[in-house]
Amino acid sequence: MDIISVNKFRDNLKSLVEQVVNNHEPLKVTRRAGEAFVVMSAEDWEREQETLHVLQNRDLMQQIATSLDTHNRGRGYTPNDEQMNEITGI
Repeated sequence: MDIISVNKFRDNLKSLVEQVVNNHEPLKVTRRAGEAFVVMSAEDWEREQETLHVLQNRDLMQQIATSLDTHNRGRGYTPNDEQMNEITGI
């Protein structure tokens, strides 16, 4: 994560916001007399929130662990060609 002062952030606001949105890379902004803050795109923030939701949900994490174990043992579901075409929309 890049770090920049609030003064440089303010002076280059438009280009820095474009960079954050286009590169999907958050930017830490430091302030001389206060706490730092992070700038990130709304899309990335929503993705982070979804990830946190999954990680905090024991039932979902158990389902993921069970699926991973099933896959690692080679006992997972394998769709046939017709089902795969339906899944991928081809």
